[in-house]
Amino acid sequence: MLNLLNLIISQDGSTAGGGSLLGLLLPFILLFAFFYFFIILPQQRRDKKHKEMLKTLKKGDYVVTSAGIYGTVSKVEENTVVLKLNENVLVKFDKSAIQSILRKKEEK
Repeated sequence: MLNLLNLIISQDGSTAGGGSLLGLLLPFILLFAFFYFFIILPQQRRDKKHKEMLKTLKKGDYVVTSAGIYGTVSKVEENTVVLKLNENVLVKFDKSAIQSILRKKEEK
């Protein structure tokens, strides 16, 4: 049995099932790089852009929420926004629910 093991090891200088560490890790490294550059990084950029948009939110902006509700910003607080849907309807939303600003209030 020991002679058979020595014969297998001595044929090419490596063990029968072995390989280089880089050869084993290369597919995982490439997979991680793919996920990072094509999934994680673009999502981080979108999140940063969304946070910057929420910082510029002010009274009079016409916005749409993530639920598809359109309204005009009536009041901006630290974490919430009050939207005016029509003359008599005011609705309070979490600031993160604002999906996009459709029309900025024109400054004069």
